[in-house]
Amino acid sequence: MDSDDRELRDVVVVGGGAAGLSAALTSARARRRVTVVNAGEPRNAPAEGVHGLLALDGVSPSDLLARGRAEVGRYDGEVIDGEVVDTRTAAHGFDVILRNGSVLPTRTLLIATGVSDELPDIPGVREQWGRGVLHCPYCHGWEVRDQRIGILGTHPMSAHQAMLFHQWSRDITYFSGGRPIDEQDRVSLAALGIPIEERRISGVAADGGRVVGVEVDDDEVIDLDAVVVATRLTVGVEPYAAIGLEAVDHPVGTVIPTDEMGTTPVPGVWAAGNCADLMAQVGAAAAQGARAAQQINASLIMADLEKAIEVRDGTRV
Repeated sequence: MDSDDRELRDVVVVGGGAAGLSAALTSARARRRVTVVNAGEPRNAPAEGVHGLLALDGVSPSDLLARGRAEVGRYDGEVIDGEVVDTRTAAHGFDVILRNGSVLPTRTLLIATGVSDELPDIPGVREQWGRGVLHCPYCHGWEVRDQRIGILGTHPMSAHQAMLFHQWSRDITYFSGGRPIDEQDRVSLAALGIPIEERRISGVAADGGRVVGVEVDDDEVIDLDAVVVATRLTVGVEPYAAIGLEAVDHPVGTVIPTDEMGTTPVPGVWAAGNCADLMAQVGAAAAQGARAAQQINASLIMADLEKAIEVRDGTRV
């Protein structure tokens, strides 16, 4: 797309994941001119499959997104590769500026950029992330059922993760790494029969690309089949600072504030998916994208109706 392409869109969707593509599909089927800007860095790319998604359980993340892009294209929706670096308010709504200099004029804006996982600085965690190192029991619990699972106590929610994963396996070990444990958490872990390993965590051990355990005190590996970590989830809002959009603190990171329909505090801007709901899985994110797109379409219909009434009444040229 050339930087002088100034044709006005009804909506620009920032983010080509499940939420963004679902919003684009709904918008395109509503006969809206929609452009999705896809930065090409899906959070779930390392995972082998998307789980818990009705009728598509186990589909690879890349296949799911390829199907979504094709579906959007069938209704003349546009998906382009690019990175949004800035946004400006304009008489028509907003101008969305890409890193390559392109400017996309749009009446409305939907942010569906997801979040970033801030991983603990433990050797082996990043290398095994999304495979042997997991975070969500609803995404990965079935795949590690009845296996030996280690929970790394690096996050305020780590003990809660241990309690959740106990539903899928009774062979759970909690690694505190010498960090303090809330007394109620200690009581809960003991009640579930989850042992606590207090020694320092040296790293996640792997062999041939497969997790084999957690190393403690630099010299002993405790055998495991999978490792669980909680991450701090953060949303990037720097490209939207000029239009007044800000993230707010959340117990596990930062999030774009919205109401139940995805409306943000900035008029004309919606958000959907993990950037607005940190706990949403793929199915929920897609549903949020569709719902936000419906609200965007309704708002555009009412704006056009108001303009038509003003023209009819002679109060608008």
